This record gives sequence, structure tokens and C-alpha cells, in this order.
Amino acid sequence: MNTVTTETWEGRALEALQRAGYRRGGARTAVIEAIARHDCAVTALDLEEEMRGGEAGVGRASVYRALEQLEGLGLVQRIEVCRGTAGFERVDPTGHHHHHAICRDCGRMVPFEDPRLERALEHVAGAMSFDVTEHDVVLRGLCDRCAN
Repeated sequence: MNTVTTETWEGRALEALQRAGYRRGGARTAVIEAIARHDCAVTALDLEEEMRGGEAGVGRASVYRALEQLEGLGLVQRIEVCRGTAGFERVDPTGHHHHHAICRDCGRMVPFEDPRLERALEHVAGAMSFDVTEHDVVLRGLCDRCAN
């Protein structure tokens, strides 16, 4: 059994929703639990598919509404996966994050981290005298499977 505490992303998300005046509804809780199981971005349709037939019986509109609320509270970030499709990913309150390389043919998403890239972005921000509070880097191209 998974223990939910405010030390987990799931616990912080449930607490933030409550503070914002949202009830702890079945659909919101189910979406939060589903997102918590993913280490990278997941689409609303993938979440709906995962939850289909489950105890909660969460519909598509409820998934989108919950994701919109979570994004509005800064708990998830939206990532453009491909034309018209967005992925949603947990936001780590420590600021730790990764970026994505996305295949333009199959939509495969490969997360990556690079300390040199982070330093380069800090350098650019400093040269612009710009206080960057968040950033997202997405590389688009062909994955190794589609390139062959």
C-alpha cells in the first residue's frame, strides 16, 4: 500500500487542491495517483486509458479538468508532445527537472538531463539580465528507430 504524505508529490498535490478550495473528488484523486506513477510526461488520453474500467470510472472531461486545475496550481507542466497533443508532467518543488527529445514520427519522448545545458541557460539569462524562474527545452527530430 502506498502511503500518501505531504512529502510525496501526490500528497502535496492533494493538499494544494484542498487549500485552493477543491474537494477531494474521485476523479481528481485518480488523476493525481495516475500522474504520480509516471516519471515523465503523459498525455491526457494515456491517463484516461490507464483509468478506464478502474474503480473511479474517470471520464475524459474529468481528466482534462483535473489536469487544467493541477497546471493552474503549478503542480504539473504542459509539454507540447506533437501537433495538438500535450503531455503533462509533475513539477518537483525543488526545481529538479529534465528536458525532452521528441520524435516527430512516432511521438516517442526521451527525457534527458545535461548540467552543461543548465549552465549555458544560466549564462544566457545573466547576459540578458533576466531572472528566469522556469524553462523547458524540447528537442524535436527522429528517434533511432524512425531514423533507420
